[in-house]
Amino acid sequence: MDETIRWLQGRPYYEGQLHERRQVPGREAAFADVEIDGRLASALGSRGIDDLYAHQADAVDAVRGGENVVLATRTASGKSLAYTVPAVERALDDRATTLYIAPQVALINDQEETLSDLAGDLGFASGVSVAQYTGRQDRSEKEAIRDRQPTVLLTTPDMLHYGIMPHAHRLWDWFFERLETVVIDEVHEYRGVFGSQVALVFRRLARICDRFDADPEWVCCSATIGNPVDHAATVTGQSPDSFALVDEDTSATGPTHWLFWNPPEYDGGGFGSGRRRSNHVETKRLFVDLVSRGFQTVAFTQSRQTAERYATDSASDLRSRDEHEAARSVQAYQAALPDERRTEIESGLQSGDVRGVWSTNALELGVDIGGLDAVLLDGYPGTRMAAFQQAGRAGRGTDPSLVALVAGEDQLDQYLMGHPTDFFDEPPEEAISNPANEHLMPDHVRSAARETWLRPEDEHHFGDRFPDIVADLTDRGILDRRTTDAGLRWTDAGDGSPQHEMSLRTITDQEIRLRDRRDGDVIATLPFDDALRDAHPGAIYHHQGQDYEVVDLDLRSGIADMAPVRPDYYTQVLHDKDIVVEADRRERHIAMESTEDVTVRFADITMEKQITGFERRDRQSGEPIGRESLDLPETTLETAALYFTVPPAVETDLRAAGESPDAFPGAIHAAEHGMISLFPLSFLCDRRDVGGLSTPMHPHTERATIFVYDGYPGGVGLTSRAYETVTDLAERTLGMIRDCHCADGCPACVQSPHCGNANDPLEKGLAADLLAALVE
Repeated sequence: MDETIRWLQGRPYYEGQLHERRQVPGREAAFADVEIDGRLASALGSRGIDDLYAHQADAVDAVRGGENVVLATRTASGKSLAYTVPAVERALDDRATTLYIAPQVALINDQEETLSDLAGDLGFASGVSVAQYTGRQDRSEKEAIRDRQPTVLLTTPDMLHYGIMPHAHRLWDWFFERLETVVIDEVHEYRGVFGSQVALVFRRLARICDRFDADPEWVCCSATIGNPVDHAATVTGQSPDSFALVDEDTSATGPTHWLFWNPPEYDGGGFGSGRRRSNHVETKRLFVDLVSRGFQTVAFTQSRQTAERYATDSASDLRSRDEHEAARSVQAYQAALPDERRTEIESGLQSGDVRGVWSTNALELGVDIGGLDAVLLDGYPGTRMAAFQQAGRAGRGTDPSLVALVAGEDQLDQYLMGHPTDFFDEPPEEAISNPANEHLMPDHVRSAARETWLRPEDEHHFGDRFPDIVADLTDRGILDRRTTDAGLRWTDAGDGSPQHEMSLRTITDQEIRLRDRRDGDVIATLPFDDALRDAHPGAIYHHQGQDYEVVDLDLRSGIADMAPVRPDYYTQVLHDKDIVVEADRRERHIAMESTEDVTVRFADITMEKQITGFERRDRQSGEPIGRESLDLPETTLETAALYFTVPPAVETDLRAAGESPDAFPGAIHAAEHGMISLFPLSFLCDRRDVGGLSTPMHPHTERATIFVYDGYPGGVGLTSRAYETVTDLAERTLGMIRDCHCADGCPACVQSPHCGNANDPLEKGLAADLLAALVE
């Protein structure tokens, strides 16, 4: 591997791009003795599994001992055995059932195949049987599964929500009466809106278990995150003290050679512009060179179109080198491919017939592809967790592997190029969800009442807001209140299915359908607020490799008509924004030596937003080439935010140092952009999950104020957690701005592609002075 890295460095087109090299040492496996039922031990032995890793044994012992478990180890470390062993043993002993829940059907397919093969080896007489229950099956297939009464049932949160729990007492009593194990796979995926919704589904599940006198152990499998126990407890509704944490990976690995690869600034931008050559092009060069040298390589990228395009380009480059066999072995992999095609590529990776793949994160987890020689990350995937998940695909046994992170030009990528120790040595990001969200809870409380009557004791599951929500739903005629011999009870008073009236993937129900005007086909749907931003009249919308221009937006009918185009520009909305502070929840102080302390507050706010127009911007340079006004409705967002004011003495100094009236507004605007851009370094989120506002004078504070708010109604917990660590966020932002050598602000530091003011004004230098005054 060292020779290959030296060879790459010697290629003239890579000169100066290797910014950091780090070797993560491998380790030998550590095993532990575990007594396993003889029939199961024999079935595992036929698969070459004669011993359990120490971390698997620890998890098995904890489940057997009646504890909930969080198993947080790397990809391909054998987490599934930690729940398979106790689940199968319990089924063998007394036909106890196990509920396996995963966020994606691909994970369920993989687990069903493995578990079904194991059950087959145990034999029909063992009583162990496996079935998946998902939206892909028709009614007769589902009925046959219920009649068969499998001991291991695999499903998604969505199917649990609207297909299983509403019928628990009528169709699934046999399952819940014997339920002893609930497996939550990839628990780190349950974050943000989706995680908050699923956390409420699991509280409803716990209620149903109570009604059937079932007390299952919860086994949560996770990638390495910063708060595995707290997050598992938040998602499942179980006490943090009930969880045993197993996070020491004892599986065998070889050494991993990490390369931080930073494309040079491109000639048209000029040194100091912050604009860099495409990370896609640089990744493609590395990909072609590695495949050419015989390394089985996967390049992870962030869109289906990029995967398809650069797989084609890579194959073409290999053919130009007369390496036709290698060119034929290059494939693109993404979730939209038919199942048969995905299986064919996966099998090719396992056998070695496929030598190179460009993939979205569809290959990140849940698919057995063996071990690769090299993984390329085409741009930072957004979180260190995802980066390590993807990197974990490299490595056969104890052989060395290569992982290269090829940076894009935005803030996160460039921050990590300048601060690699933050990537390797800092604690991983935290997963955040908020089941206490008052916009979500009423629908779940009503759904719970539909599943089985509510009682006052259900406050244990839903929290201290439960009585108020029940009272409100009762006053509105949605719940019926009854007094029985057993005490107060509430039942759903409505018709239909409340579970089918809500989606676990969103908060708002109003959607806009995007329609191709040529044939009337609906090609996508967007939430209402997203449609105002991305599908307004004149917007350029990219879908499945095709650009469309929105020619009409009818909000009454919920239709946006679009026509295919080939523009040389993209569009970006302009908006006015205001924030009303409804109630301050808590506050803390940052001590200042030379002036008054800075008070940071966490509050309930209402954000009012009016999209006023949009700009057309050149695809190559990003420069504006035209502007148009729009007449769209104002939207409001009731959410949570952290905010702080700028001390008057600091504001006076910054205004004095500025060279224009816009200098101070530009400073607070740039600081706001920078802080938002680095949220994903601490929390598992996307930049669009949070928003911000900076204003030289806010009526609530009567001072210059910076707000950062959750981008979803009610908040999903991001700014609540960031409020507690705001000083760390400000310090990181200061480091990012100082390290960027651009002159006036660029995409790598304070420019935002989502700014509603066209990144104007921005004052990079004074933003650094402001942050330094706050934290130094």
